[in-house]
Amino acid sequence: MPDVNESTLPALDEAYFDSPNIAKLRPSTDLAHPPRILLLYGSLRERSYSRLLVEEAARLLTRMGADTRIFDPAGLPQPDACPADHPKVQELRALSTWSEGQVWCSPERHGTITSIFKSQIDWIPLEIGSVRPTQGKTLAVMQVSGGSQSFNAVNTLRVLGRWMRMVTIPNQSSVAKAFQEFDEAGRMKPSSYYDRVVDVMEELMKFTLLLRGRTDYFTSRYSERRAAGEKTIDSSKDLAVIATNGTADDADD
Repeated sequence: MPDVNESTLPALDEAYFDSPNIAKLRPSTDLAHPPRILLLYGSLRERSYSRLLVEEAARLLTRMGADTRIFDPAGLPQPDACPADHPKVQELRALSTWSEGQVWCSPERHGTITSIFKSQIDWIPLEIGSVRPTQGKTLAVMQVSGGSQSFNAVNTLRVLGRWMRMVTIPNQSSVAKAFQEFDEAGRMKPSSYYDRVVDVMEELMKFTLLLRGRTDYFTSRYSERRAAGEKTIDSSKDLAVIATNGTADDADD
């Protein structure tokens, strides 16, 4: 696998990374660590275009100031085929917990994502004990196609992202005829597709930095607080008062 941290990028020079816009994406010095981004891809082919696209994304994110990890799905068993203590399952779950944002990229196969990609998501449950491995994390979705441009895979990935309670950014990348978009060394060629990947990674960094340190606030749920016995709004009268006054203080008057 190529070194995803190498600095040479096909369509961007150093002026891009030295620009004020990119400087704003980098974490401030008062943060304990760079934004942590996990990247997943959905093919085991020797020349996997979803893997190549993920590696290109990781290069960009690294230069933007992120700490990136790419999970290799080779050897990951099918869901329920073995206990969750399988080493590859534990590796995937640990990386998901470690991450603050994720990038998902799948080939489109038969109009949807591949089983290789879906297996990775199926091994990450909504909850492990009291920990939700993906809730509140940011997500960028991408796909590669062998033919004309399509959005079936990214649409499916968005459904999965919502189900996994992630904050999926608005922008996305769909690379058509992916076999034409990478050179012999596996690097993405300059193109409008490449420019879109840059856009998506910039946006992912922005959303990740905006949400960083605020995950507990955004994932706090009324129903769970109520179940835990926290004082809550528990009547339609309370809700009506809040709608009018912005507080439930007068609900019992």
